[in-house]
Amino acid sequence: MTDVLERLRRLRADDAPTHGGHVLSYVYDSGRPELDELADAAAQLARPLNGLDPTVFPSIAAMERDLIGFAKRMLHGGRAIIGSITSGGTESCLLAVKVARDLWREAHPEAAGLRPRLVGPSTVHAAFQKAALLFDLEWDPVPCAPDGTVDPADVVARMDADVAMIVVSAPAYPTGVLDPVRQVAAAAFERGIPCHVDACFGGFVLPWWPGLPRWDFRVRGVTSISADLHKFGYAPKGVSVLLHRGRRRRRAQFFATTRWAGYPVVNPTLLGSRSASPLAAAWAITQHLGDSGYAELTASIHRTATAVRATIAEITGLTVLGDPVGPAIAVIADESVPEADRVDPHRLADALVAYGWKIQHQPGFVQTDGVRLPHSAHLTLTPALEQGIEQFTGALAAASDSVRGVPRADARALAASMRALGYGENGRVPGPKAAWTLLKLAGAAKVSADQPLATLMALIEQLPAPVAEALLSELLARLSDPR
Repeated sequence: MTDVLERLRRLRADDAPTHGGHVLSYVYDSGRPELDELADAAAQLARPLNGLDPTVFPSIAAMERDLIGFAKRMLHGGRAIIGSITSGGTESCLLAVKVARDLWREAHPEAAGLRPRLVGPSTVHAAFQKAALLFDLEWDPVPCAPDGTVDPADVVARMDADVAMIVVSAPAYPTGVLDPVRQVAAAAFERGIPCHVDACFGGFVLPWWPGLPRWDFRVRGVTSISADLHKFGYAPKGVSVLLHRGRRRRRAQFFATTRWAGYPVVNPTLLGSRSASPLAAAWAITQHLGDSGYAELTASIHRTATAVRATIAEITGLTVLGDPVGPAIAVIADESVPEADRVDPHRLADALVAYGWKIQHQPGFVQTDGVRLPHSAHLTLTPALEQGIEQFTGALAAASDSVRGVPRADARALAASMRALGYGENGRVPGPKAAWTLLKLAGAAKVSADQPLATLMALIEQLPAPVAEALLSELLARLSDPR
């Protein structure tokens, strides 16, 4: 047994650090070791339980009631607000879309066989594209301005009878921008269209963030909200909450059948058997922190955001994309200065690794109207980062100095060679063998915590989306192939 655990420790040594705020994406470190200890203890107590049947394990239902109640109060929900605990943000988003589709079909029997639309700004999380694909809706993205903001009038213009749901973000992960929830939800309400607020990223921060307009259940027309406990709820992966306005909407989540030879199956979420460990950890943390604890942690993130933005303002050639709120900031090259003074965000992200910090590359994105959202680097700010804020801002400035004036990676030649091979024509994409060869040519056939990614990101921008997606799928698939 000792040998097995030692091997796991050696494997973990290759991972990016999960504590201390050094990875500014994917991990959400409160900076309070006692929360990790509490989560571990609670998860261990609940480890044998199965969330499939709370009639056998009533502690499951009790913890879910408490978590849903906490989230309901946090998001200013009244008596009509009820919900479910899910395995993560993607499942919460999928369920919100499934509910909307089913209720739309019920309300439009004359439209049998037609695909309803799912409408939202182009910056909403990709989980909604997945939901549209899985549940047979048409994804209809509304283009944003280059700063990530969306004109509510552009969203309202898409609100026709074939729209099953409108989705807006609080805030959008790529930019940190808070969508115009009030204006969009009001228009959706007038037209009888449900409006979902995806607060998976910011749901456990924005309730305590100063100076924001209303975006939660206080807004008339908001019919559902998703918020992740395994992000700024500081629980282990994976646990999220999905809240609905009214029992009828939540009931549309359920799958139930007695039409088989076994026990009656009733699933409120997509999963059957569910681990209770993340649930128990999230329950324990919310019980311990309460409203005041989350307010303190949010205040820490707010101070960190202020310090980071002040540092970026002093860095020649680098600027913040738009006007973000909450725990996300995206940085871009400042095109108001000469090219020789610009800091490419992907070069910056690669350079920061040598200083002990990781920020996230985001490729540029050309929207359906031709307007391009610039390529950027995403920073998720956590309370743990405040403890090392001077080291981080110093590294950010030094890394920027080291790449200032360096042009962004150029993958046009490789993209041209792929087009010459016919990839992208008539939907043609490379198969597994060809994709792996092309990844090797791009220098991206091996991914590690310190792998430079600027060239791969530049290639993604140059390729038709289906081709880029085939390459990235092959890359991830190869990582877990037996050696």
